[in-house]
Amino acid sequence: MANIIEYKKVEITRGELIVIKDADFSLDKGEFVYLIGKVGSGKSSLLKTMYAEIPVSEGEARVFNYDLNKIKKKEIFALRRQIGIVFQDFQLLTDRSVYDNLQFVLQATGWKSKQLIDERIEEVLKEVGMSNKSYKMPHELSGGEQQRIAIARALLNKPELIIADEPTGNLDNTTGNQIMQLLHNICKEGTAVIMATHNMQITKDFPARIVSCENKKIVNI
Repeated sequence: MANIIEYKKVEITRGELIVIKDADFSLDKGEFVYLIGKVGSGKSSLLKTMYAEIPVSEGEARVFNYDLNKIKKKEIFALRRQIGIVFQDFQLLTDRSVYDNLQFVLQATGWKSKQLIDERIEEVLKEVGMSNKSYKMPHELSGGEQQRIAIARALLNKPELIIADEPTGNLDNTTGNQIMQLLHNICKEGTAVIMATHNMQITKDFPARIVSCENKKIVNI
């Protein structure tokens, strides 16, 4: 399998503080990996380096053959088109319908044809089991439904990688399990997933490789 992420002896800092030090990590195409660790252990910082939201301070870091130490602004745009990001708090635009939320992302990433936009929105909503919800406003949806829309948004540009930061953190167990099943199904279709979580029960119910952020290191469990 080809590695889509390759980190060697990576250091990540926030201000003066070293968050991650001397870390090695790789992710294969189509692989599912859990990232666990206490609050403040560096999980979110590590994920943010993967889409060039924050820089790597030292070491070698490559995502899709982009060298994160040398990546240019225009390349960051191209990198992020290959990545779908799912947040704990959904981050939907609250003043726009589901359709308009998804259309906004497609137009922002260069889609022009209304027919192709409509077709792609229909495809992703069907994939996440929300085909009949495109006219709804976010506040009319449950937490689980909002997270399904957030996953649909992440899938719009057919990414090779989904980065999910505590995607079940605001959901009850039953709804969280439904979201986990959806993410694992997406992975089985060939999209790699790296997911930060503090919910160890999920890692038992939906097994996959686990790495831990602890003592500023990345440790395979």
